[in-house]
Amino acid sequence: MRQRFPITVKFQVMDIRFYNTLTHQVDPFIPIEPGQVTMYNCGPTVYDYAHIGNFRAFVFADMLRRFLELAGFNVTQVMNITDVGHMTEDQLADGGGQDKMQLAASKLKAAKKQGVAKVDNPDDPYQVADYFTQAFLEDSRALGLKIADEHDTHMPHATAHVTQMIAMIEKLIASGHAYVADGGAVYYGVESFADYGKLSGNTLDKLRGGAGGRVADEHQASKRHPGDFLLWKADSSHIMKWPSPWGEGYPGWHIECSAMATHVHGKQIIDIHTGGEDNIFPHHECEIAQSCGASGQSHFANVWMHTRFLLVEGEKMSKSKGNFFTVRQLIDDGIDPAVIRFELLKSHYRSNMNFTRKGLADSASAVQKLRGVVDALVADGVEAEPVDVTHPVVGAFANALADDLNMSGAVGGLFKWLGEVGTADAKSSQTPGEILGVLRKIDTVLGVLNATDGVGDSDGAFNAEALASQIDQARAAKDFATADRLRQELTDAGYDVMTTKEGTTARKKLV
Repeated sequence: MRQRFPITVKFQVMDIRFYNTLTHQVDPFIPIEPGQVTMYNCGPTVYDYAHIGNFRAFVFADMLRRFLELAGFNVTQVMNITDVGHMTEDQLADGGGQDKMQLAASKLKAAKKQGVAKVDNPDDPYQVADYFTQAFLEDSRALGLKIADEHDTHMPHATAHVTQMIAMIEKLIASGHAYVADGGAVYYGVESFADYGKLSGNTLDKLRGGAGGRVADEHQASKRHPGDFLLWKADSSHIMKWPSPWGEGYPGWHIECSAMATHVHGKQIIDIHTGGEDNIFPHHECEIAQSCGASGQSHFANVWMHTRFLLVEGEKMSKSKGNFFTVRQLIDDGIDPAVIRFELLKSHYRSNMNFTRKGLADSASAVQKLRGVVDALVADGVEAEPVDVTHPVVGAFANALADDLNMSGAVGGLFKWLGEVGTADAKSSQTPGEILGVLRKIDTVLGVLNATDGVGDSDGAFNAEALASQIDQARAAKDFATADRLRQELTDAGYDVMTTKEGTTARKKLV
C-alpha cells in the first residue's frame, strides 16, 4: 500500500487561535454561527494610490479569508471605500486639518496637466474618488485580492451610506451616547461608554489631559470631555456635504465604518475586524463605542486583528527619503505582482515587516520554485488529484496558519516537503497528481500560481515560447547569429533564457 507523507495531522476548527487585540492574548476562534464567518476590513481612503504599507493590511485580510475558507468556513468579507470625511490629521479622535479628498483633487489637477491622469473634472470629488477607487481595484486584482472581484456588494462606499450614518447618530443621541454642540457639531460622549479605551489602552484620564496631542484644541470649547469625538460636522462650505437634522455637512470618519459594517453584514456583532495598527486608536476604539452605543450590545467584533507597520530597508517609508512605493510603481519596475504579494504575506502579521530588495529577490526565488514545479508537472500532462486539509501536507500547512497565522512556519514546512519530494523515498509515496493537487490547494491561500501553466508564456503579441522555439531552429540550422539575436531579444524583454539538451526555454523574470 502506498504510504502518505509522514506528517501527523490534527486539524479541527476548534484548534484555530488568533491574537485578539481586544483581549491582548491569543484566543480560540469560535465563530458566532457555526461554519460562517463575518469579517470587516478597514479599506483604502481613495485620495491617492495605495502604497505597500496599505497593502500589507489588505493582503493580510485576503490571506486570513483564504485560510478560513481552506478550513471549511463560508466567509463574508466586507471592505469599505472611504471617499469622504477622512482628514489629514486622523491621529486625532476628532480629525483635523484638511479633508483628504481636497488634497486628492489638487493632485489630480497636477497629474492631468502632466498628462498622466485622465479625469474630466478634478474639482469633482466624486470623479476623484472614482479615479483612485479604480486604481485601487486594479492593484488589488493584480495582487490577487478576492474582495476586488466582489466590490459591487462587498465594498461599500462611504458616500453611499450617509443615510445609515445619520440614522446611527440619531440612535446615539437618543440613547444618551451623543450630543449636539455649538454650530451643529455632534459628538460622541466617551464618558457614556464604560469600556472606552479597552482596545487601545487610552483611558479617559489620559484623554482628559490630551495625551500624545491626540485631541484637537480647536474643538475643546464645545465638548463635554476632551476625548469626545466628532460624529457630524455642519459645514455648508465643505467639498462634499449632505443635509442632516443638525445642518448641512459631512460625517466623521469613525461613524462611517460602524454604519457600513452593520448595514452590509446585517448584524450588530461580527466575528472579525481587521486593520493596521495605526487604526487601533482612535479609529477602532471609536468604532467600538459607536457600534455598541447604537446597538446596546456589549461588543462589536469578537476578534480584532491588526498588522504591524511596514518599514522599507529598515526605515519608515517617506517620499523625501525616496523609499516610498506604491504597488503600481513596483509592477511598472518589472516586479511580478505575485512576488509583491508573497513578500507582503510571508512575515508574521504581528511583527514589523522590513520590505527590502533582497527580500523581493528571495520571494521571487520562492515563487519561481513553486511555479517551476507546477509548470513541469503540467507540461508532462499531469492532472491534479483532489486534496483537502485531511491530506498530511495540506493539513500541516493549515495547522501552522491555525496557530495565529504562522505563515513562516506554513511556508517553511511547504518548502521542506518540496525539497524531499524528489528523493527516492518520497517518489514512492507521492504521485505527480498528488503533488500538483497539494500545490494547487495550498495556493488557494498563497495566491501566487497565477501565471500561465507550462514552460514559457505568451504576453500579447510577444510570444516568448515561439521565440524560444525559433532559437532551437536557428541553432539546428547552425545560424548562431540569429539564435544570439533572438536570445538577446528575449533577455531585453525581461526573460531568463536557458538552452539545454531538451531545448530552449524562456521564463519571465519576477524581479
